[in-house]
Order: sequence, then structure tokens, then C-alpha cells
Amino acid sequence: MGAGWNGFLVCCGICGDSCNDGHCALLEIPEQVKKSDAETKLVICLAMVEAVNLKKTYLLGKVPVNAIRGVNLNVASGDFLAILGPSGSGKSTLLNLIGALDKPTEGKLLIEGVDISTLNDNQLTDIRRRVGFVFQFFNLIPRFTARENVELSMSIADHDKTERRKRAEDLLETVGLKDRMNHKPAELSGGEQQRVAIARALANNPRFLLMDEPTGNIDSKTANEIMSLVRGLNQEKGVTTIMVTHDQRLAAQSRRTILMLDGLIVQETVN
Repeated sequence: MGAGWNGFLVCCGICGDSCNDGHCALLEIPEQVKKSDAETKLVICLAMVEAVNLKKTYLLGKVPVNAIRGVNLNVASGDFLAILGPSGSGKSTLLNLIGALDKPTEGKLLIEGVDISTLNDNQLTDIRRRVGFVFQFFNLIPRFTARENVELSMSIADHDKTERRKRAEDLLETVGLKDRMNHKPAELSGGEQQRVAIARALANNPRFLLMDEPTGNIDSKTANEIMSLVRGLNQEKGVTTIMVTHDQRLAAQSRRTILMLDGLIVQETVN
């Protein structure tokens, strides 16, 4: 396996012997899940995220808590993956690791071929700038308009004011808020605030979008509208998306769903 175009890992063949450690950046079926021969023939050679025997242990006082207990996972460029599971299953911990908000205790986590466990704090910050985060709570600044909230996220990326304003307006139009961009959060519905949050997450052209329970704070009708928007971004604009949810109906709208339980992937479904 070698460095390929635009820094992606490119497969040397179909899991040939020349791959490092016998492991290749393919869209693989995790070891915990058995698949049919037809399904295992799915091969995509551009890995955005690759986890190899990934483990994360926290200390609760002096008691170790094994939040992730050996996860193997690949997410290809352009994929839409839903991570489903009950509270305590490890799904949010896995999302935090993928977003470089934390480091694994054991195993490897490669983001576009870079093992995050080897990075210092400044390098981790650079990785995070490639990621767009969307959370259950919108975290908008109350005194700013929708447009200003989106613009603010670009201020650290050295965009000039005119460029920031134009991109914020374009993104808000993309998420259906062309006529609401000058309204403050208190003047927007929950669904509209989440659309602003999605526009903000996309502002700096992230390599992929991470969503942690993005519909958990809105009603079911609005949740379906948000999911329709996210699917459109994925299908029409190729935005690689990884979403944590406890809602099976929402997970079914992704391309793939993995089910986590007790820190392991116990099932994978192609939707």
C-alpha cells in the first residue's frame, strides 16, 4: 500500500502481499461481522477513515472502562455511514476518535492515511479542520444572525470578509435558508437552527461530515427534512458523512449502517 493521488491510500491490488501488515485501505467488512461472498466482493480503494483493532479505555476513578474493544472499519470517500446503538455502546466514543477529538488507547485509526495516534496537538488541530461537526444541540451564537454564525467558522481560515459572506450566503441557500439568513437563532425553528449548524459545518470545505444525534433535539417531521438534506449533500455533492443515531428509521436512510454493542461492531447492513 502506498501514498496515492491527493494523499489518499491507494490499494496495491486486491489485498496483495505487498500491503503493509497485510492490510489494505479497502471498504472492508469488519472482522466481527460475517458477510456473504457477494458482499465481500465490494472493493473501494479510497479510504477516508480506516480503523484497525481500535480500542479506547477510560479510567473511571481507578476502574478501567473499555468503551471501544477492538473495532475494524473502513469508510470510503463519498460514503454515508450510520452508527447505530444504545447508550453506552461506544458509538459516540468512536465518532470522537474519528473526529480527532481523542486518541485511541490501542490499535490504529487512519484519517486519509495518517495515523492520528502519532500526532501532536497542533497536528491533531489540523486534522480537525478537515472535519465538519454537527451535534444534537445547535451551539449557535444567540446574538449573531444565521449568516454571521456561518461566517464566524471561516474567520480562523484566513478568508477575507467578502469571501466569507458570499460562501455563507451560498451555503445557507443550499440548506434552504435563503430567506432566513439575517434572522437570529431565537427567530428560527429547531429545524432551521440545525440547517444553520450544517451550513456552518460545511463552511471550510471539510473532507467529511460527522454528525452526533443531529435530529435528537427536533420533532420527527423536521428530522426527516434534515435527513433529506443530508442525503442530498451526500448523493449530489459527494459529502462523506458519518452519523451517530439511536433511531433505526434514520439509520436506514444512510448507505450503510453498523450496529454497535458493548464497544464492538456486531452487525453491518447495506441499505
